[in-house]
Amino acid sequence: MSELLILGLIVTLVLLFFNREWIKNRFFPEPQKNYTIDDQFNSDKREREKEIDRLLSKMGKNGVNDLSEKDRKRLDELSKM
Repeated sequence: MSELLILGLIVTLVLLFFNREWIKNRFFPEPQKNYTIDDQFNSDKREREKEIDRLLSKMGKNGVNDLSEKDRKRLDELSKM
């Protein structure tokens, strides 16, 4: 009886090993990817807008002097895009 249990465990592990990609995709799907160039552009644009909003919000609380030099440079870069 214990031999069958061990054999069943080995067969199960082998099946899981060879089906690991299917299991990963089935139970842990990757987030939706951009399918077209337009989707990628719009996704990038939304990310830039979020970062700009974050920097402007930080600046709006205490003025321009509240931004670090790095934040100012990044805000300039984003505003030129």
